[in-house]
Amino acid sequence: MARRNNLSHISIPELSLVLLVGPSGAGKSTFARKYFKPTEIISSDVCRGLISDDENNQIVSADAFEVARMIAAKRLKHGLLTVIDATNVQPESRKDWIKLAREYHVLPVAIVLNLPEDVCSKRNAVRPDRNFGKHVIPQQISQLKRNLRHLKEEGFRHIYEMRSEEEVSALETITRTPLYNNKKDEHGPFDIIGDVHGCYDELCTLLEKLGYGIDREHAELISAPHTTNEDGYTRVRKPLFVGDLVDRGPASPQVLRLVMNMVSNGTGLCVPGNHDAKLLKWLNGKQVQLKHGLEKTVEQLGAEPPEFLEALKTFLDGLISHYVLDDGKLVVAHAGLKESMQGRGSGAVREFCMYGETTGEIDEFGLPVRYNWAQEYKGKAMVVYGHTPVPEAQWLNRTIDIDTGCVFGGKLTAMRYPERELISVPALEQYAVPARPIGYNASSSLSIQQQYDGVLDIADFIGKKLVDTRFSHTITIREENSIAALEVMSRFAINPRWMIYLPPTMSPVETATLPGLLEHPTGGLQYFREAGVEKVVCEEKHMGSRAIVVVCKDEAAALQRFGVDGEGIGVVYTRTGRSFFTDKTLEQAFLARVNAALEASGFYTDFETDWVCLDCELMPWSAKAQALLQQQYAAVGTAAGQALPVVNAALEQAVLNNVPAQLLLEKYRSRQEQVTDYIAAYRQYCWPVNKLEDYKLAPFHIMATEGKTYFDKDHEWHMSTIRKVCEADPALLLATSYRVVTIGNEESEQSAIDWWEKLTAAGGEGMVIKPYTFLSKDARGLIQPAVKVRGKNYLRIIYGPEYDAPENLARLRSRGLGTKRSLALREFALGLEGLERFVGKEPLQMVHQCVFGILALESEPVDPRL
Repeated sequence: MARRNNLSHISIPELSLVLLVGPSGAGKSTFARKYFKPTEIISSDVCRGLISDDENNQIVSADAFEVARMIAAKRLKHGLLTVIDATNVQPESRKDWIKLAREYHVLPVAIVLNLPEDVCSKRNAVRPDRNFGKHVIPQQISQLKRNLRHLKEEGFRHIYEMRSEEEVSALETITRTPLYNNKKDEHGPFDIIGDVHGCYDELCTLLEKLGYGIDREHAELISAPHTTNEDGYTRVRKPLFVGDLVDRGPASPQVLRLVMNMVSNGTGLCVPGNHDAKLLKWLNGKQVQLKHGLEKTVEQLGAEPPEFLEALKTFLDGLISHYVLDDGKLVVAHAGLKESMQGRGSGAVREFCMYGETTGEIDEFGLPVRYNWAQEYKGKAMVVYGHTPVPEAQWLNRTIDIDTGCVFGGKLTAMRYPERELISVPALEQYAVPARPIGYNASSSLSIQQQYDGVLDIADFIGKKLVDTRFSHTITIREENSIAALEVMSRFAINPRWMIYLPPTMSPVETATLPGLLEHPTGGLQYFREAGVEKVVCEEKHMGSRAIVVVCKDEAAALQRFGVDGEGIGVVYTRTGRSFFTDKTLEQAFLARVNAALEASGFYTDFETDWVCLDCELMPWSAKAQALLQQQYAAVGTAAGQALPVVNAALEQAVLNNVPAQLLLEKYRSRQEQVTDYIAAYRQYCWPVNKLEDYKLAPFHIMATEGKTYFDKDHEWHMSTIRKVCEADPALLLATSYRVVTIGNEESEQSAIDWWEKLTAAGGEGMVIKPYTFLSKDARGLIQPAVKVRGKNYLRIIYGPEYDAPENLARLRSRGLGTKRSLALREFALGLEGLERFVGKEPLQMVHQCVFGILALESEPVDPRL
């Protein structure tokens, strides 16, 4: 029955497929333009015009509706309300739209303009583009009226009918109502609790462990814990139940009473489980089999008064299939939910939420085989669910199953959101025997996520990609760069399970204008001054190679956290993802020393972790760049060292013979001095490496440990924390020297400049200037995480022996830094995002979106000398 009362205001679901139904001339297009955005309206006439230049060309109607359907499908896929402006007076014309709505799990709405024939005819008469035969409008009206009463049977959930121009004019507003599952404005914090199945004592114990006050006797919540979020606001925590409150356990009525009280007074939320739905059917008098624990619940409810049973029916009937929370970042459903169904409303959605999806097969226990939807999940929202009992809460592709089989003698588990912390209490006893042993199909020591991560989908790493980062903007990875990165990763990179982070490139300071210098600390200090930074850290730049060290406390930790078996306790790799050591035995001996220092310094205990990722400098440079030294630097030095003395001797003899070659002699003497300085410069970066003690490792960032990154810590914290570890093995580990500088304080700045001059005069590479805080932003976003200030002699290695000749310096001072700095910021954001994803237990393919993105960006054309 169409709604006709109080049509001054009507309400439609915020996500729906709206069909305007009515004969030609009923005013559907005018109505659509008045109440909907132009982009929401798909007009059959406009589609005819798009493909034939004639909106009245009925010959192309089939093609026009194909176009209309395609556009509507794309809009519904992206969760956008869509309005179909066509006559839609025949059931067969509406049938396809109903099918489309069901396909995308949106609610179909019919707004019927059932206006009199004379009104429609008069309107068409004044429109020269509507030269229909006189029989058309009466025929359309007849078709409409003949089938109007069947709209609900066709599948329309909301039907509004207007029968006159006055009723159409009386309509003031169309309100868009959020779906019941839309709780995006609730940001938590939540404590999401797995399948309870009548385990009342365990539930109370878990809630109390979470900080809630429970009146066990009266099944009431007395108090709730508070959490202060990062924004400084204190919020009350809220329990959220994933369903299956009843059956099999000893006290289903008490569980129901406690949860009902929470939901009714707004202190808790709950979604229905399949056992809850079956109980509702029994309460409504429908035929259900009393098995799978329902018989116990029915027996327990026999002692409850009738008013409780009526309240229970109302409660269960009012439960929403799933909730979308925290701006869409969190979805909670009993059996989980595919991305295409999240925030949608249909019978299929509700069915999936309670039962999941089956393959149609039956296993050896006589139970349906469930399709593992989470294995293919790539949605942005975290999905928390239960339904399938597992020995331990199980992460897979941003989804987590928290049904840990309490009623079967396991434990009752809650996940704290947004902290992602798991809290459990053991079952007091085994109340039921599962038909299928819990975890019976576990055939590997790896977690299900690690098993899935064993094969990465190449589609995630080819073509143009857009990577969202939480610390910066969306970063574009071009297709041609992806191809180059794929080559590196597939041929040269370490085991990808280890590769959780790559460091960014680093830009030099502004080009100096001081005589004889290309770089000077004043350029870096000025850069950060202009960015509004008040304090910086100047760190000594070591004469080595950038290295990422991932080390675990033992091989068991490497297997448990990284899914790596038989490769030792960690890895040392370069900033392009290649193994630093060619000798695996030497690498593991090196890591054993680092691990021992971490143990001795109490690092693992202090940080409550059994692994760490460190950003370091590994020395000597020659250990990794031996080929570069031999084939490039040493070759130049040797050739010049052999040739220039002979040239100078000849020129000296020519001058003695009164040949006017004095200027040429001075030029080549200068060249010989420059080459001598050049050879001395690169030799300082090389020393023999015959044993483990010949290496030096200088860590300068603690990037991540279990469950945490350290981007919120300032650089002085990183330096002081690392120093404690280095002191445990000073023979191998080197604590980096640094200075804290106050920007704008002349004495403080000059002290840093003096230190740089002393370092570089002694042959040091120079220093790195960083904002005091790890993450710093100005009005435009992230600022450079670091700029390097290299000394005169080191730059001679980079640019060549004669780079500081006046004519060469003049040319080099025109070097552009913009591209390099843009690249550094993008790589910095991607590196941090990748680590955040890893510690958040996201799938490896999501981590490698970022790692792979950095490798791809390294293919961009940037002067490698910068």
